[in-house]
Amino acid sequence: METEALSHLARLSVSLPAELLAQLDALVAERGLPSRSQMIAELIRHELAGQREATHGAIVAGTITLIYRADSGRVRHALAQAQGAFLKEVISSQHVFLEEDQSLEVLLVQGPSQRLHQLCDELRRIRGVQQIKLVTTTALLPPLHEPPE
Repeated sequence: METEALSHLARLSVSLPAELLAQLDALVAERGLPSRSQMIAELIRHELAGQREATHGAIVAGTITLIYRADSGRVRHALAQAQGAFLKEVISSQHVFLEEDQSLEVLLVQGPSQRLHQLCDELRRIRGVQQIKLVTTTALLPPLHEPPE
């Protein structure tokens, strides 16, 4: 029976920076998992669940948290340009400088789930972005303005 289960597995080769691999190994040990493969599968399942949410088109509110290299103005300029295409969705942003030429930026967002995932994908493509995470809720922010009478 174990041979049958193994026949449904596919192998994947991944190259990672040594520090990231060490962090992955620490996470595997912390969670008591038997292998890196199980941890990576869990991370992929989590990402796929978020992607399924994006395809349903629900209006959601949330945050996008980014960590990126701030060693040049190019990255911040590219981030601002990407956000400019999503003015209806980006309500506000907060930026702080971190150690070692890194920056942390948190965007408060609201809109169709699919649109927020598109924004995340645009930001993820910017060279220098190291981490990005979208966290959403179906509870919405109150309207910022009353409709004109």
